[in-house]
Amino acid sequence: MSAMDRAIAYALPLVPKAIVRRIASRYIAGETPEDALRTAERLNQEGFRATMDILGEDVWDFEQARKAAEGYGSLLEEIHRRRVDSNVSIKLTQFGLKVDKSLCCRLAVEIVQKARDLGNFIRIDMEDSSCTSDTLDVFRSLRMRFTNVGVAVQAYLRRTADDVESLDDLNPNFRLCKGVYVEPREIAYRDMEIINRNYLFLLEGMLRRGRYVGIATHDERLVWEAMRLIRELRLPTSAYEFQMLLGVDEQLRDIIRGAGHPVRIYIPFGRDWYAYSVRRLRENPRIAGYVLKQVLSS
Repeated sequence: MSAMDRAIAYALPLVPKAIVRRIASRYIAGETPEDALRTAERLNQEGFRATMDILGEDVWDFEQARKAAEGYGSLLEEIHRRRVDSNVSIKLTQFGLKVDKSLCCRLAVEIVQKARDLGNFIRIDMEDSSCTSDTLDVFRSLRMRFTNVGVAVQAYLRRTADDVESLDDLNPNFRLCKGVYVEPREIAYRDMEIINRNYLFLLEGMLRRGRYVGIATHDERLVWEAMRLIRELRLPTSAYEFQMLLGVDEQLRDIIRGAGHPVRIYIPFGRDWYAYSVRRLRENPRIAGYVLKQVLSS
């Protein structure tokens, strides 16, 4: 990312929301479940799986948490009714993780159980480092009761190798990503080469132990290394999938699918789109061009 890209990335909170929304529209299905369902149906027709995420995080009372859980319950029912090839991704802070961990656990149990009854799967997203331990605790309690739940782990966190090892007795289902939240150096690696090497170290360990992995990356070098490992280990397509974000590097997405690998697309939607959009745009190495073009045309 160039110096100008970095400067604009950190100045995004000063950019009018209308412009951020215009730039980020390719990354978000829309505001309603119907928007997400239609997007997933279109992707299914193109040969992709999906996972849906209702945008939002950090609820601070029981009613908000309950409302979030009800929204996911309704979404699971619609996925089942319409026979969409999609699972669901959740953030535990939407279920009150920072307010009442026991409440969060109860709501998460309800959602995972409902998904199980409907033949579906729940992926627990990993959030910033203040949530890591509690998220893994909740995942452990769920995985001891249900097989249809997995968790995301972040390669840029220094602790992740130990976390992965500590979960091994659960036969866990992982999503492995690099990590996007801004974290202090004592918690997260800063050097991209180290992050990439740790990503591959973690991935190889997971695959060699027979763990199902959602290989979540848009980095073509990591994709190549993952494909090399898959070939070396002679893994069937039932042992892994690649995962990518809606609207990001669709050419690479198509190349992976064309090579015969399963690909799942992460479909975010909802009214709380702003924080997600800023994180996504900060990841984009061409962000300066996008923002300047939109500012000049507005």
